[in-house]
Amino acid sequence: MSSTESSKHEGFTAEERAAMKDHAQELKAAARRSSRAEKAAEAERDVLTKIAEMQDSDRIMAERVHAVITVSAPVLAPKLWYGMPAYALDGKIVCFFQSAEKFKARYATLGFSDQAKLDEGTMWAAGFALTEVTAEVEARIGALVKQAVS
Repeated sequence: MSSTESSKHEGFTAEERAAMKDHAQELKAAARRSSRAEKAAEAERDVLTKIAEMQDSDRIMAERVHAVITVSAPVLAPKLWYGMPAYALDGKIVCFFQSAEKFKARYATLGFSDQAKLDEGTMWAAGFALTEVTAEVEARIGALVKQAVS
């Protein structure tokens, strides 16, 4: 690699650094909470607050995704993960909503971690671009999260 190629690496973007800072704050907040019920209630409030702070189209999609996930897979616990609404099973993230605004992308993303049981042969989708959450998309999200926790 030439010195020109190596000098192009600029490290983390401002958005990535902000996400890491969010995650550190989330861990500190979780450590301060006392009871399990209190932790769950506050974690869900944190998720709803984060969703409410999003810009219109991201907020509308995130609200619908949140509603579908909480109804379709009530075993998943809402929590913030790197400043994004996420849903965990036994403390491990299964899926998350990434707003388009957060990383200056042209679409929002519904992502799944390796904890999600979406395995299909030797290759399967672990992320889905969202530009609108229609009834059809809600049904697909519901089916995916049910499968993810099955």
